Amino acid sequence: MDKSSQVVAQIERFVRKVIQKFPPADEPDVMTDIHVRAIQESGELRAYDDDDNEVTRCVVEQWIDNKDETFYDEVTSLLRGILTSNSDTILSMGLLKPFSFVLENDDKESVAELFLADDDTIILGGDIMPELDKELDDFFKKIFN
Repeated sequence: MDKSSQVVAQIERFVRKVIQKFPPADEPDVMTDIHVRAIQESGELRAYDDDDNEVTRCVVEQWIDNKDETFYDEVTSLLRGILTSNSDTILSMGLLKPFSFVLENDDKESVAELFLADDDTIILGGDIMPELDKELDDFFKKIFN
């Protein structure tokens, strides 16, 4: 996948548009998460609220007809990096906390949690405990064997 400065600039512009749709407010009254859909076939990147109302969209031409199996891994990495660099602005968005940015595929299935913000906690993507599943499996094997 092309990680050119043009792609990064397009995604940064996309994130700024999402942020602009939810300006800072003393008493935020909007309760929503931001659902980001990356569509391999068309190269589109779309943002929706919880009610499936479109917030913004863009087309990343370098992604059109992308057939890479690692497409969503790379999109996740790019988005997390850009969201991380904009975290202060994102935290001031006029959204009730907790809220999150979630990456979805074109079938609206969750692919990755990109950014989770709560009043006291910010999780910038990735698993909190990446080995948790394995550790739980090992624990249950010890108990039941």
